[in-house]
Amino acid sequence: MTIRAPRIEFAVGAFLLLALASLLVLAIASTNGQFGLGGDTYAIKARFSSIGQLRAQAPVKIGGVVVGQVGAIALDPTSFDSVVTLEIDRRYADLPADTGAAILTSGLLGESYVDLSPGGDPMPLQPGDEIILTQSAVDLMQLVGKYMFSGGGDNAPASAGPAQGEAPAVPPSAPTPPPTEDTP
Repeated sequence: MTIRAPRIEFAVGAFLLLALASLLVLAIASTNGQFGLGGDTYAIKARFSSIGQLRAQAPVKIGGVVVGQVGAIALDPTSFDSVVTLEIDRRYADLPADTGAAILTSGLLGESYVDLSPGGDPMPLQPGDEIILTQSAVDLMQLVGKYMFSGGGDNAPASAGPAQGEAPAVPPSAPTPPPTEDTP
Protein backbone atom coordinates (compact mmCIF):
# COMPACT_ATOMS: atom_id res chain seq x y z
CA MET A 1 0.00 0.00 0.00
CA THR A 2 2.85 2.40 0.54
CA ILE A 3 3.74 2.22 -3.15
CA ARG A 4 0.27 3.40 -4.27
CA ALA A 5 0.20 6.49 -2.05
CA PRO A 6 2.72 8.54 -4.08
CA ARG A 7 0.85 7.73 -7.30
CA ILE A 8 -2.46 8.90 -5.87
CA GLU A 9 -0.85 12.06 -4.47
CA PHE A 10 0.69 12.79 -7.85
CA ALA A 11 -2.64 12.25 -9.64
CA VAL A 12 -4.49 14.53 -7.19
CA GLY A 13 -1.81 17.22 -7.55
CA ALA A 14 -1.92 17.03 -11.35
CA PHE A 15 -5.72 17.27 -11.27
CA LEU A 16 -5.56 20.37 -9.04
CA LEU A 17 -3.01 22.05 -11.32
CA LEU A 18 -5.22 21.32 -14.33
CA ALA A 19 -8.26 22.76 -12.54
CA LEU A 20 -6.37 25.95 -11.58
CA ALA A 21 -5.10 26.36 -15.15
CA SER A 22 -8.68 25.98 -16.44
CA LEU A 23 -9.90 28.66 -14.01
CA LEU A 24 -7.13 31.01 -15.17
CA VAL A 25 -8.12 30.51 -18.83
CA LEU A 26 -11.76 31.14 -17.91
CA ALA A 27 -10.83 34.34 -16.05
CA ILE A 28 -8.81 35.65 -18.99
CA ALA A 29 -11.58 34.83 -21.47
CA SER A 30 -14.33 36.44 -19.40
CA THR A 31 -12.46 39.73 -18.92
CA ASN A 32 -11.22 40.00 -22.51
CA GLY A 33 -7.67 39.91 -21.18
CA GLN A 34 -7.94 43.27 -19.41
CA PHE A 35 -8.21 42.24 -15.72
CA GLY A 36 -9.73 45.61 -14.78
CA LEU A 37 -6.57 47.58 -15.50
CA GLY A 38 -8.50 49.88 -17.82
CA GLY A 39 -6.30 49.31 -20.81
CA ASP A 40 -5.31 52.12 -23.15
CA THR A 41 -8.70 53.69 -23.96
CA TYR A 42 -10.26 57.11 -24.31
CA ALA A 43 -13.82 58.14 -23.44
CA ILE A 44 -16.42 59.67 -25.72
CA LYS A 45 -20.09 60.23 -24.91
CA ALA A 46 -23.30 59.58 -26.79
CA ARG A 47 -26.81 60.74 -25.84
CA PHE A 48 -29.82 58.46 -26.46
CA SER A 49 -33.52 58.89 -25.70
CA SER A 50 -33.85 55.14 -25.02
CA ILE A 51 -31.12 52.57 -24.42
CA GLY A 52 -33.29 49.45 -24.15
CA GLN A 53 -31.34 46.60 -22.55
CA LEU A 54 -27.89 48.18 -23.03
CA ARG A 55 -25.63 47.64 -20.03
CA ALA A 56 -22.19 48.67 -18.85
CA GLN A 57 -19.40 46.51 -20.33
CA ALA A 58 -21.44 45.95 -23.53
CA PRO A 59 -19.29 45.90 -26.67
CA VAL A 60 -18.83 48.87 -28.99
CA LYS A 61 -18.40 47.76 -32.60
CA ILE A 62 -17.56 49.18 -35.99
CA GLY A 63 -18.61 46.89 -38.84
CA GLY A 64 -18.86 43.94 -36.44
CA VAL A 65 -15.35 44.43 -35.00
CA VAL A 66 -15.14 45.21 -31.28
CA VAL A 67 -13.36 48.55 -30.79
CA GLY A 68 -14.30 49.26 -27.17
CA GLN A 69 -16.95 48.87 -24.52
CA VAL A 70 -19.62 50.83 -22.70
CA GLY A 71 -17.95 52.40 -19.69
CA ALA A 72 -20.88 53.99 -17.88
CA ILE A 73 -24.56 54.85 -18.31
CA ALA A 74 -26.07 57.91 -16.64
CA LEU A 75 -29.25 59.97 -16.85
CA ASP A 76 -29.07 63.65 -17.75
CA PRO A 77 -31.24 65.35 -15.07
CA THR A 78 -32.28 68.25 -17.31
CA SER A 79 -33.17 66.54 -20.61
CA PHE A 80 -33.79 63.04 -19.17
CA ASP A 81 -31.68 61.51 -21.93
CA SER A 82 -29.42 58.54 -21.29
CA VAL A 83 -25.77 59.55 -21.53
CA VAL A 84 -23.60 56.60 -22.46
CA THR A 85 -19.83 56.81 -21.98
CA LEU A 86 -17.97 54.73 -24.56
CA GLU A 87 -14.44 53.54 -23.78
CA ILE A 88 -12.75 53.28 -27.19
CA ASP A 89 -9.39 51.54 -27.69
CA ARG A 90 -6.59 54.02 -28.53
CA ARG A 91 -5.84 52.07 -31.71
CA TYR A 92 -9.06 53.62 -33.08
CA ALA A 93 -8.32 57.20 -32.01
CA ASP A 94 -8.92 58.64 -35.48
CA LEU A 95 -12.71 58.25 -35.52
CA PRO A 96 -14.20 61.11 -37.59
CA ALA A 97 -16.05 63.85 -35.69
CA ASP A 98 -19.29 63.06 -37.57
CA THR A 99 -19.36 59.44 -36.43
CA GLY A 100 -22.87 58.13 -35.69
CA ALA A 101 -23.86 55.72 -32.93
CA ALA A 102 -26.79 53.26 -32.83
CA ILE A 103 -27.88 50.75 -30.23
CA LEU A 104 -28.43 47.40 -31.94
CA THR A 105 -29.12 43.84 -30.82
CA SER A 106 -27.20 40.72 -31.78
CA GLY A 107 -29.84 38.46 -33.28
CA LEU A 108 -33.47 38.41 -32.27
CA LEU A 109 -33.00 38.12 -28.51
CA GLY A 110 -29.24 38.69 -28.21
CA GLU A 111 -27.28 41.24 -26.23
CA SER A 112 -27.39 44.94 -27.02
CA TYR A 113 -24.29 46.72 -28.27
CA VAL A 114 -23.34 50.14 -29.61
CA ASP A 115 -22.57 50.25 -33.33
CA LEU A 116 -20.46 53.17 -34.56
CA SER A 117 -20.71 54.38 -38.16
CA PRO A 118 -17.71 56.55 -39.05
CA GLY A 119 -18.44 59.56 -41.22
CA GLY A 120 -16.17 61.50 -43.55
CA ASP A 121 -15.13 64.47 -41.42
CA PRO A 122 -11.35 65.01 -41.50
CA MET A 123 -11.38 66.13 -37.85
CA PRO A 124 -11.22 63.20 -35.36
CA LEU A 125 -13.27 62.85 -32.18
CA GLN A 126 -11.31 64.02 -29.16
CA PRO A 127 -11.47 62.38 -25.70
CA GLY A 128 -14.57 63.70 -23.92
CA ASP A 129 -16.37 64.71 -27.15
CA GLU A 130 -20.02 63.81 -27.65
CA ILE A 131 -21.41 61.93 -30.64
CA ILE A 132 -24.29 63.98 -32.03
CA LEU A 133 -25.81 61.52 -34.53
CA THR A 134 -27.43 58.77 -32.45
CA GLN A 135 -30.17 56.20 -32.95
CA SER A 136 -31.91 54.83 -29.88
CA ALA A 137 -32.65 51.18 -29.24
CA VAL A 138 -35.66 49.60 -30.90
CA ASP A 139 -37.96 47.91 -28.39
CA LEU A 140 -38.96 44.68 -30.09
CA MET A 141 -41.76 43.92 -27.62
CA GLN A 142 -43.27 47.36 -28.20
CA LEU A 143 -43.22 46.84 -31.97
CA VAL A 144 -44.87 43.43 -31.67
CA GLY A 145 -47.51 44.87 -29.33
CA LYS A 146 -48.31 47.70 -31.73
CA TYR A 147 -48.65 45.27 -34.61
CA MET A 148 -50.83 42.82 -32.68
CA PHE A 149 -53.17 45.32 -31.05
CA SER A 150 -53.54 47.74 -33.96
CA GLY A 151 -54.89 45.06 -36.26
CA GLY A 152 -51.60 44.44 -38.03
CA GLY A 153 -52.18 46.87 -40.83
CA ASP A 154 -55.13 47.03 -43.24
CA ASN A 155 -57.17 43.93 -42.56
CA ALA A 156 -60.55 45.63 -42.15
CA PRO A 157 -63.43 43.71 -43.74
CA ALA A 158 -64.34 44.83 -47.23
CA SER A 159 -67.78 46.42 -47.43
CA ALA A 160 -70.37 45.61 -50.07
CA GLY A 161 -70.28 49.11 -51.48
CA PRO A 162 -69.09 52.63 -50.81
CA ALA A 163 -70.32 54.43 -47.73
CA GLN A 164 -73.05 57.04 -48.14
CA GLY A 165 -71.61 60.14 -49.77
CA GLU A 166 -68.45 58.39 -51.06
CA ALA A 167 -67.63 57.65 -54.66
CA PRO A 168 -66.90 54.04 -55.57
CA ALA A 169 -63.21 53.21 -55.58
CA VAL A 170 -63.39 51.46 -58.95
CA PRO A 171 -66.18 52.33 -61.39
CA PRO A 172 -68.34 49.33 -62.27
CA SER A 173 -67.60 48.01 -65.72
CA ALA A 174 -70.19 46.87 -68.24
CA PRO A 175 -70.39 43.15 -68.76
CA THR A 176 -68.61 42.01 -71.89
CA PRO A 177 -70.59 39.92 -74.39
CA PRO A 178 -69.44 36.37 -74.96
CA PRO A 179 -67.25 35.89 -78.04
CA THR A 180 -69.02 34.73 -81.20
CA GLU A 181 -67.65 32.85 -84.13
CA ASP A 182 -68.06 34.52 -87.51
CA THR A 183 -67.66 31.90 -90.23
CA PRO A 184 -68.30 32.69 -93.91
